[in-house]
Amino acid sequence: MAKNDDFFEEFREQSLIKAKIVRDYFWAWAKVIIGARKRYGGEDRIAYIDLFSGPGRDKAGTKSTPLLVIETAIADPEMRDRLVTIFNDIDSDNSRSLEEAIRSVPGVDGLRYDPLVMNADVGTEIVAMFDKMNLVPTLFFVDPWGYKGLTLQLIDSVLKDWGCDCIIFFNYNRINMGLPNQAVDTHMNALFGEKRADALRERLNGLNAADREFAIVEEIAEALKALGGKYVLPFTFRTEKGTRTSHHLIFVSKAFKGYEIMKEIMAKQSTASDQGVPSFSYNPADQRFPLLFELTSPLDDLLKMLLRDFAGNTLSVRQVYERHSVGKRYVLKNYKDALRQLEAAGRIKADPPAAERPIRKGERTFADSVIVAFPKRKRS
Repeated sequence: MAKNDDFFEEFREQSLIKAKIVRDYFWAWAKVIIGARKRYGGEDRIAYIDLFSGPGRDKAGTKSTPLLVIETAIADPEMRDRLVTIFNDIDSDNSRSLEEAIRSVPGVDGLRYDPLVMNADVGTEIVAMFDKMNLVPTLFFVDPWGYKGLTLQLIDSVLKDWGCDCIIFFNYNRINMGLPNQAVDTHMNALFGEKRADALRERLNGLNAADREFAIVEEIAEALKALGGKYVLPFTFRTEKGTRTSHHLIFVSKAFKGYEIMKEIMAKQSTASDQGVPSFSYNPADQRFPLLFELTSPLDDLLKMLLRDFAGNTLSVRQVYERHSVGKRYVLKNYKDALRQLEAAGRIKADPPAAERPIRKGERTFADSVIVAFPKRKRS
């Protein structure tokens, strides 16, 4: 296989995982939003927007993310009657290919709202249009080839409204090389914010490759949080040999529920775990490389943190998870495993206690509603 073919196959593998993450989150997000609208009323429509959509299929004929989203909606009667889709690509060949592929999807005529495919440059006009609109709940997917068009203003123009989440997929190496390149200062400043970009450029001086990557992704996350995206979750894609990072996928939401759902989805796509704690990375070489998490070791550390951080407190399992999990690579199962170990060791008290809780699949259950009492810290 030629070198270019090797690169294509490697990138294709990453694209399949990326598309699966987006599709799975779209389905779960849509179900939550539709359920909320049914209970509380309001706008019936939901939307999926992808302004860097690419063609309908890749060179191997694999379906693109837009096709997977449309197929997901067609298969669900509630989504079929509510989903508005907007796709765009500046390359007219890509937009034409996507439009043709969409028309060939079985059942596409059953969608209440016809998918809209545009061929436009993503710039200030689109941002201004979204800024003025009160958007319906929208999942916004941003997947530029490089960084042109990827701006904080673009993300904020969608994220500002209720029920709107954003997934960003970007080539790390292009941004890493772009930061010190004065020729693309405008693009870098638009991505990070000018002050943050200038501070980052100074910070990167002298850093090794790993610390440099941590700093860059951390600053992107902080910039997204400054927009009101309280919950930011990164996922790393490594190259075939596992020696360097290829891309990052970053999820941002204003709601913990979205964060929780995406965390479980990313955990399932992680290629490595330690003591059941997912790496939040797709690494064909299975080398762990988590980013933006404060952990240096897995489940054993969680036991220590829980005793320290909740000393003297009494909370439900659910409250423990919601208050403690943000910014950490632990999923709900990890918290229940940790609490189960602490209870067995007599370090915490649970109500109801273990003897009164059922056993499933050989393990004592630990429901979200179980109340946990943590001991006070001993004074030294």
